[in-house]
Amino acid sequence: MQLIHVFASNVKHYRQSRNLSQEQLAELSGLHRTYISALERERRNISIDNIQKIAEALNVDAYLLFISDLERIDCP
Repeated sequence: MQLIHVFASNVKHYRQSRNLSQEQLAELSGLHRTYISALERERRNISIDNIQKIAEALNVDAYLLFISDLERIDCP
């Protein structure tokens, strides 16, 4: 499985599990809503700085955004 797919799926998963819209996640992370949308659709690459911003906004450790469904032990 491609890393970008795992990341995009996890961002969407954690965002939805926290009942956040893309706009709310964008506001919490200091990023633009269209950027969040493009990430979730695997249309954009992401910098390490922005990975950290999204992880903090979702209140998860950044490494969890790179663990595939099969490897995910828990869903904080």
